[in-house]
Amino acid sequence: MPDSPSKTVPETVGPRPAASPPPEAKSKAPRVAVASLVGTTIEYYDFAVYGTASALVLGPAFFPSGNATVSSLAAFLTFAAAFLARPLGVVLFGTIGDRLGRRQALVLSLLLMGVATVGVGLLPTYETAGLLAPVLLVTLRLLQGVSMGGEWGGAVLLATEHAPPGRRALYASIPNAGPSLGFLLSTAVILPTLNIAGRDGFTNGAWRIPFLLSAVLVVIGLWVRATVSESPVFSPAARRTAQAPVSRFPLGTLVKEYPGRLLLGIGAAIGGSAVYYLTIVYSISYAPKALGIPQNTMLTAASIGAAAGIAVTLPVAHLADRIGRRPLMLTGAAGSVLWAVPMYASLSSRNAVLITGAYTVGLMLLALMFSPAAAFLAELFPARLRYTGASAAFILANTLGGGFAPSIATWLNSQWDSPLVLGFYTGGLCLLSLLCLLALPETRDDEFDI
Repeated sequence: MPDSPSKTVPETVGPRPAASPPPEAKSKAPRVAVASLVGTTIEYYDFAVYGTASALVLGPAFFPSGNATVSSLAAFLTFAAAFLARPLGVVLFGTIGDRLGRRQALVLSLLLMGVATVGVGLLPTYETAGLLAPVLLVTLRLLQGVSMGGEWGGAVLLATEHAPPGRRALYASIPNAGPSLGFLLSTAVILPTLNIAGRDGFTNGAWRIPFLLSAVLVVIGLWVRATVSESPVFSPAARRTAQAPVSRFPLGTLVKEYPGRLLLGIGAAIGGSAVYYLTIVYSISYAPKALGIPQNTMLTAASIGAAAGIAVTLPVAHLADRIGRRPLMLTGAAGSVLWAVPMYASLSSRNAVLITGAYTVGLMLLALMFSPAAAFLAELFPARLRYTGASAAFILANTLGGGFAPSIATWLNSQWDSPLVLGFYTGGLCLLSLLCLLALPETRDDEFDI
């Protein structure tokens, strides 16, 4: 049974629910969805650049060690550190987004991400600054994490709350393609930089280029986001007739009123998070070092798989609006449970075509899980808690399933030197997602308060 909200006295008064967005909001829906996608892509570009750089160069540059595994583990732990900061971003930007507006939260989150990412590109290395270098790196990485805590939920909600009735999954899936697009964009910058500078040149300083280019992208993203309309939840008409309660501390209210949906929502997204981060972050480092597979082969395989996932995102979302969110998400989760071991076992072949094919299937199954998830998680919570609820479920799933995945995988492979370990680990988390999805209700036809 879904959680029943408690009969608490409202602390403040917020927007009044309505059956659907007003006509003017619907007419702006495509532009809002594209603007949300641009911002999400830029934020995930910044995040993906760090993830790829941590796999390639940040270990020896900031955490020098005679042991390559220790150096890589330290770099991946800084990767995980940002995920620990994400819940703080959920609290901060969720409060802003649920009380003051979705757009304000999104502009602030993008600005913070840009400052942190460009800052990483300007940092001195351990050789130059000693212990100060890794301290500064971790600090900036934490700021990236705070930013990401507010990004996904706000971008998805801005698109979803502008969407016409019956098309919420389709519109929500557009910004939800941002993680894969951000990875492709980062690869499109990193691969040419690697090829032009060479591995030595990249290690000696060219790795900074993708970070510094973020400044240009953030300026574009801020301009795009500043020109879109606010969610109809915060329209003047909604405020004039406001009756729905808005909590001063949305996260506390969420935990009190909807603990079951929050926990099950986290579990529903945890398996997909593991697939995403082990594929596009960990395996890019693991395969060349442990199996001798060329770096470009792994980057290309992950990129083609991500592109295939993007290609099916909108069709899957359109189908989710027709038949429901759960059938597709359950299919993706079940498929990922079965495919996880064969996907990572393909690394043992060292065959570029086989690896690319395995990754492509795996990331298309991920699209089945994640394309409807944007609307599904938003629909689990009422408008007054939606930013915090959707963000908390997705971000905590990312933290638990993805943030620590590279570090856990590094340790697992130090104990059992086989890519099959990655498959069993990922498959187990996807099984957890499958069980949580079975326990959650279908939300396609639920009333969606605006």
